[in-house]
Amino acid sequence: MSVVNDIIALMEDMVPGHLAEDWDNSGLQCGNRNWPVKHVLVALDPTLSVIQAACKKNADLLITHHPLIFKPLKSLILDTPLGEIIDLSVRHRLAIFSAHTNLDSVHGGLNDFFAEKIGLKNLTLLHSDDLHPLHSVESRHGIGRVGELEIPIDLAAFSDKIKLKFGLSTLKVSGSLDMTVKKIAVCTGSGSGLMDQFFATDADVFISGDLKFHDAKDAQANHRGLIDVGHFASESIMIDLIADRLDVKVKEKGLDVYVEALKDEEDPFQYL
Repeated sequence: MSVVNDIIALMEDMVPGHLAEDWDNSGLQCGNRNWPVKHVLVALDPTLSVIQAACKKNADLLITHHPLIFKPLKSLILDTPLGEIIDLSVRHRLAIFSAHTNLDSVHGGLNDFFAEKIGLKNLTLLHSDDLHPLHSVESRHGIGRVGELEIPIDLAAFSDKIKLKFGLSTLKVSGSLDMTVKKIAVCTGSGSGLMDQFFATDADVFISGDLKFHDAKDAQANHRGLIDVGHFASESIMIDLIADRLDVKVKEKGLDVYVEALKDEEDPFQYL
């Protein structure tokens, strides 16, 4: 019988925990390392609705991108939103494990997957994490990627392609729509903090989520383009990424574990 710790070992092999940022809280969030596991569910967020769905499916382990706990708890009150999640998961013996910034940084992880999904080639790092000196640029771990399109295209047409790739009806775009774009920088999640790194490259456009008004003004001043696909769209692709790769690992090890991708989550924003 496989246990939680067996699956954590497979996740550590794919997405090493030491690549996570110091402020992050990746890893086991709730549960017991020795609980048995036969059914693993993969989702973006450990929200109450996701926990309820996992319990209804009789899952033993939930793997998410965003951690359940970001800050140290001063109390654990079970009639609070977080307390309700923890209470429900413990009563159903559902362990919760998160791979957050380590999944963003690792070579072959979320940023590489995003870049390849939009057709970028010759990928390099947008930002190397100086907090982890053992992992040099040569190791190819870091936040964000820069790559090239095979054929240059104008910003308007490229934006239409992004909408099709991610099933979006709207995008936030800054820059001249007839500008030619060839080199693209990307960062899944919130990329506003990487504007300086973007400007330090010769990339024409930066694609991310949670970009701000002043980011757009700065991009205009530097004759660059921005595309904001939204936080959810840029990261929800991790569900298939982890589910597919973990399923391969489980089968290689001969474990009797079923890995399932949960596809019920929706962007918390509505675009009217």
